[in-house]
Amino acid sequence: MSVNISQKLTLMQLSDSFFPSGSFTLSHGLETLVQTEQIQNTQDLLIFLQLLLRNKIGPTDGVALLHAYRGSVNNDLDKIRQADTYLLAQTLIEKTRETGRKSGRALLMIATQTWPDLQLTILTQEVAQGHIYGLHPVIFGVVGRVAGLNDADTILAFLHGFVTGLLGAAIRLSVIGHRQAQQILQQLVPDLEATYQIIISLNLDQMWSCTPVIDLAQMGHNKLSRRLFAN
Repeated sequence: MSVNISQKLTLMQLSDSFFPSGSFTLSHGLETLVQTEQIQNTQDLLIFLQLLLRNKIGPTDGVALLHAYRGSVNNDLDKIRQADTYLLAQTLIEKTRETGRKSGRALLMIATQTWPDLQLTILTQEVAQGHIYGLHPVIFGVVGRVAGLNDADTILAFLHGFVTGLLGAAIRLSVIGHRQAQQILQQLVPDLEATYQIIISLNLDQMWSCTPVIDLAQMGHNKLSRRLFAN
C-alpha cells in the first residue's frame, strides 16, 4: 500500500465520528441554545457553526493544535506544553476546560494503543501526574504527527470531526435531519477554508476568541432541567 493511500485512510480514521475520543458527548452550547429557542432551524444552526469556526475554534483550538503538531515534528515537548498552556489560558469556561481535558485523555488512551509512540507515552504520564492539562486539540495535533499526517491534513481532520460532531448533536436535538446535515456540511466549505487560513496565520500569543452568546450558553448548560450532552 502506498504512503499516500495510507495517509488518506488515516485522515479518514481520525476525522470519523466513529473514532472514540468522546467528542460525541459535546454540544458546545448548542443544547442550551436549542432549549432556549435561540436556534430553531437550519439557518440558525449554520450561523452558529460559522461563528464557532471563525471566531473561536480557528483562532484558539486550531492554533494550539498546529503549534503542538510542529512541536511534535521537532520532538520539542516544551513547545507542546506551551501550546497546552496557551490554550488553557484562552479557555475561560470551567466546563469547557473539563470536557477538553477528558476528551484529550480519551484521545491519548486510544492513540497510544493504536499508534505506539514515545511522545504519546510521555504525554500520558505528564497528564496523569498533572504536569500538563492535555487539552484535546493539543493532543490531536501530536496524534496527527504520530499517525503520519501532514499539518494541513491534521488541521482538516480536526475541523471536519468538530463540525460533523456538532451536526450529529443537532440531529439528536431534532433541529435538523440527516439530509439537511449534509447540505450544511457542504455550505460550510468556504468557512472551513477560511478557518484553516486563520489557523496557519497566527502564533500562540496571537490567539483570540469572540463568541459571547455561545459562551453564555455554555455557562448556562448545567442549569438546564434535562441534558443530553456534557456541555
